[in-house]
Amino acid sequence: MAFARIHNPVRRIGAFGIALLLGACALQAPAPAGPGADEPAPQATACPAGLPATVRCLGGRDRAGAFYLIAMPADWNGRLVVHAHGGPFLGAPTAKRIEDDLTRWAIVPRAGYAWAGSSFHQGGVAVRSAAEDTERVRGLFIRHVAKPKLTLLHGQSWGASVAAKGAETYTAGQPYDGLLLTSGVLAGGTRAYDMRLDLREVYQVLCRNHPRPDEAAYPLWMGLPEGSTMTTAELAKRADECLGLGRPAAQRTPEQAQKLKTIVDVLHIPERAVMGHLNWATFHFQDIARRSGGKPVFGNVDARYRGSADDATLNAAVARTATDAAALARFADDTDPTGRIPVPVLTVHGIHDPTAFVEMQHTFAQTMAAAGRGDALVQTFTDDHEHSYLSDATYVALLDALVRWVETGAKPTPQQVSDGCRRAQAAFPSSCRFVPDYRPSPLDTRVTPRRRS
Repeated sequence: MAFARIHNPVRRIGAFGIALLLGACALQAPAPAGPGADEPAPQATACPAGLPATVRCLGGRDRAGAFYLIAMPADWNGRLVVHAHGGPFLGAPTAKRIEDDLTRWAIVPRAGYAWAGSSFHQGGVAVRSAAEDTERVRGLFIRHVAKPKLTLLHGQSWGASVAAKGAETYTAGQPYDGLLLTSGVLAGGTRAYDMRLDLREVYQVLCRNHPRPDEAAYPLWMGLPEGSTMTTAELAKRADECLGLGRPAAQRTPEQAQKLKTIVDVLHIPERAVMGHLNWATFHFQDIARRSGGKPVFGNVDARYRGSADDATLNAAVARTATDAAALARFADDTDPTGRIPVPVLTVHGIHDPTAFVEMQHTFAQTMAAAGRGDALVQTFTDDHEHSYLSDATYVALLDALVRWVETGAKPTPQQVSDGCRRAQAAFPSSCRFVPDYRPSPLDTRVTPRRRS
């Protein structure tokens, strides 16, 4: 029985009927091999607030410990979007993590696609593990819900690296037909986080309060020493003390204003994003240090910082770290995409993204080209200053273009995606800011270059 013949009755049945429906779908859908093959069936659950009443949600917790959600629109178009969320989230998995993601990406079921996403079973910077969790929820969908006619893998922010790694890893039977990567951290962990090491080092020269002189010293690539009890609130207090980040610009002292200007000018971070990057360079770096066995995966031995009032003095004061070759190789294997993605890849990135620099897309294009897959990549850019979400019409246009590319072989141009966004505005009123002719500069033009081994 094809799902197209049975999705209309879903509107009229309760939880018991949904269970019967899932059982019927499971009979017609072949059990997938690999992650998700032996998972129990999902259960009917309330959808997060903000989804249309016609959307039905299923959820559960998989055997690895990840929470997951599935959203099935009443007018399902037969296509599935498997979602890899950003972050990464630190700490134990929570149901709220994936509920928040479905709420943010409600445009996907609103546009007629089924949506499936995992919270990931562990927190922290573990890309391959998150890719396996994502593949598990895809397998679970096919085993227990329905067999889609087309499956797209969507990665947002850090989740774009998860999706890229998953698409290059899980290729048997070609489980994914296309890849949508939005606001992606796609330079690989070995390059994407250099700027955050630079932030810690420059901040410490200027502020000397992370750590304070009366606290135990530690190498800043560690983020925090093992056993530290520092909280995000305490870190924010220290940053405000030094840079005045927690107050209006007019209330900052001249010294605070000058130090903040130095950070913005040297590191090319928008002022509003400094606190976020400092958090990541603290708590995420602590997670990475644990995973690397306490060996440095970031270095700045020959980095020369420019843009301050006195670059010579700044460079003389900054502490220098050399990477550990073995730790760096392990980190690269987990976090760096290889570009060996066997399906069409469509990306979008805000030109003024304060979190994931748009120049990372230049690196990703080089990665795809080096793997012989440059022709399988179309990159689009928007005149946006946001990272987490651009607009409903933007994502509908991207999904439509990717589906058309997969189904017909017609590779879209950035201009055609932009035109599609204008058409999508009729049904999904929101902004369209595509800049079809934009090309990003190399990452080294924005992040201080350095030797990596």
